[in-house]
Amino acid sequence: MDEDPSSRRADRAARAEQHAHAHRRRKDQESAKAQVLVDRFVAQAVQADIPAEKLKARPWSGSGRYPTDVVGWYVRRDLSVGVSVDGGYYVLLVPPVRLGRWRTVHVEASPPPLVVGEGGRDGDAVGLEKLLQLRLDEWGS
Repeated sequence: MDEDPSSRRADRAARAEQHAHAHRRRKDQESAKAQVLVDRFVAQAVQADIPAEKLKARPWSGSGRYPTDVVGWYVRRDLSVGVSVDGGYYVLLVPPVRLGRWRTVHVEASPPPLVVGEGGRDGDAVGLEKLLQLRLDEWGS
């Protein structure tokens, strides 16, 4: 005898929820490992007296750069990712803001990934550890 359709839907929904929970758990574990890398980068940058600066964000569309309330270091050459002096990880892309070039825009820290740019264009993805080390090497540390 066949199961009724509502029972099959419930089973699929339960399996989907299990997969989603496992995915969130993996992402959380990945972010915890990445945060260790970010914290080590901050410590090394401070120890090497690499000057932090007020980071700027760029709008998703349009041009210009907007001042933010974040002080830290850019870690991507295109200035799209930064790390704050307190170990926050920031993607520095924001919605367009009217008069944004003259106002400070707020950006939220996000959990750091182990691979920066994953899911983007070919060649954009780079391991966080490698990216942070490249920045420290550029600064002569």
